[in-house]
Amino acid sequence: MAEENTTETTEETPAAPAAEPDTGTDDWAAALDDQNKDDGAPASFDELGNGAAVGDEEANNLDFLLDIPLKVTVELGNTSMIINDMLQLSQGSVVELNKGAGEPVEIFVNNKLLGKGEVIVVNDRFGVRITEIISQAERIKNMG
Repeated sequence: MAEENTTETTEETPAAPAAEPDTGTDDWAAALDDQNKDDGAPASFDELGNGAAVGDEEANNLDFLLDIPLKVTVELGNTSMIINDMLQLSQGSVVELNKGAGEPVEIFVNNKLLGKGEVIVVNDRFGVRITEIISQAERIKNMG
């Protein structure tokens, strides 16, 4: 019969650290006390520039933005149709759009409306002559 060697090991668990006082409540109380104090002095704020003048150094910092590519899209018109009608389309089919010939087309930059224009042909290529650019306020409104 084989002998078994058994050794017993005992591991001590480290004692839990002593509880620290809860300072979070004291911090909030101090902050509320500071907020409730009214020394009568008005708040002071730094003056903001009018933004009209941009220094040469600031202009040079913005030059890198001039090389960012933008996606320009011209929408001739649109329509809606049911799936059955779409499946019946074949080469040579005509899809009627909601705009008539000669009506202004919308010009989008990065999917945001920029203005309106008219379709022109130059050297067998289509182009758009911009006839109207929406106001800056409208462009900002369309961004949201």
